[in-house]
Amino acid sequence: MISVTHRFHGHGSLQYLHSKAAIVRGQGISLKYISNTKRSSYRAAVIVSKKVHKSAVVRNRIRRRLYEIIRRTLEPTTSYDLAIMVYEESVATIPADQLEQRVATLLTKAKLM
Repeated sequence: MISVTHRFHGHGSLQYLHSKAAIVRGQGISLKYISNTKRSSYRAAVIVSKKVHKSAVVRNRIRRRLYEIIRRTLEPTTSYDLAIMVYEESVATIPADQLEQRVATLLTKAKLM
């Protein structure tokens, strides 16, 4: 799990990210990102809708898996705001190495890695 300093706080910061950020799409997930010069480290959010899965347990499992991948993959000195949005239920059940590969592909497309 990522630390509190690397999470979004408040709805306003996510609204700014949704309106101004660039987007990279992958298989079942997408990444919105924008540079944040006011911060010295990254902030990340994982968004999983009820349309993906009705069960909160499954949605939270997806969130935890993606937060852990972000924590291990990104360097703390990266000053970007990121939001990973999940569109497929299969993200909850695919093996960890495949999920990590999908996220790494998104980060390389965005030139963050």
